[in-house]
Amino acid sequence: QVQLVESGGGLVQAGGSLRLSCAASGRTFSTYTMGWFRQAPGKEREFVAGISWAGGSTYYADSVKGRFTISRDNNKNTVYLQVNSVKPEDTAVYYCAAARSVLARTPAVYDYWGQGTQVTVSS
Repeated sequence: QVQLVESGGGLVQAGGSLRLSCAASGRTFSTYTMGWFRQAPGKEREFVAGISWAGGSTYYADSVKGRFTISRDNNKNTVYLQVNSVKPEDTAVYYCAAARSVLARTPAVYDYWGQGTQVTVSS
């Protein structure tokens, strides 16, 4: 069992930056693939970024590539999402998720989810 708690969301102006954090409970954090997803009002949850269990592989949605960076610190049981050059279309609730499987972009593959943190970008 893994419990995930996101933090770091808030209101930011377009072009600004945020760092989202996701703290995980449990001693097996380092064995999980981790992902960040987001969901805007009226839209489906979409993949944003993912990182393999050791951090050696990362994947990004095309819409955030070059602006967002995912990283993890297995000693701190935490995964991060550095969000730079934000745009109004980045406004959404951001969720972190943990999967026992290999890195994937599909929400159904992920076994555990946090409660989400709101990111609102003003133009």
